[in-house]
Amino acid sequence: MKRNRILLVEDNEDIRAVFQEGLERHEFEVTPAGTVTEALRLISAEQFDVLLSDLHLPDAGDGFTVVSAMRHTQPRAVTIVISGYPALQEAVTAILLEADEVLVKPIGLKEVIEIILKKLANPADRISVKKERVAVILERDADSTIQNWLSRVERNEELAGIPLSYRERTGHLPLLMDDLVRRLRLIPTAKLPISIAAREHGVLRREQGYTVPMIVEESRTLQVSIFNTLQNSIGSVDFSTLLLDVMTIADEVDSQLKQTMVGFMESPPPGSGTLAG
Repeated sequence: MKRNRILLVEDNEDIRAVFQEGLERHEFEVTPAGTVTEALRLISAEQFDVLLSDLHLPDAGDGFTVVSAMRHTQPRAVTIVISGYPALQEAVTAILLEADEVLVKPIGLKEVIEIILKKLANPADRISVKKERVAVILERDADSTIQNWLSRVERNEELAGIPLSYRERTGHLPLLMDDLVRRLRLIPTAKLPISIAAREHGVLRREQGYTVPMIVEESRTLQVSIFNTLQNSIGSVDFSTLLLDVMTIADEVDSQLKQTMVGFMESPPPGSGTLAG
């Protein structure tokens, strides 16, 4: 009977030896690795049914590297990560979207083995999530992004101090989100568009009595809400383009802020009126 092969990645020699011995007693074939370099070499050269890796080897990002390599090279393998920071479990689970399980130390070998056997016995539980570009996520979840932005603005005493209706407060956001999605879908060499909606928003905010710091705070809050939306969809984000898309978001939000300020500064202050000729 074929034994399931486990790649055990752990930089602590004593822990690695204990886990290897225990796993082998349960009829697993275990290949140990003590470094990221060694693990990556084994992943590229051999086939495994399971990856069991510490998250810190010794650096926090090392476990991410190993998991990503295994998932892309051997997508059918079960990937299990062990972390020593319980407070970070939720964040680690989100970041390690390619891992099947994130376990928190201290955890017994018996429990680890039970989880491995369960994962191997129920491959249907491992549903492949369709990866989505950032533009798709932001377009689909524009309403929730706006609601998140509004809730943050309403908690800001200075911004909430200007009495506005829902439409007056948020009317510009669908247009700015549309401009952002359009920018994300441009080819890199395309001419960058100017957000007319952002400039008109600046004119409106001037009329409503906003100040420059308030305009800047609104823009900062929008960027926070956009990244909150992406965090909520981290399990389906296409990581192959995420870095470029995040850079594009930051650049576009800054560009929109600039256009907002142009409109704000060019418009007359509230109540100034015009002189008769």
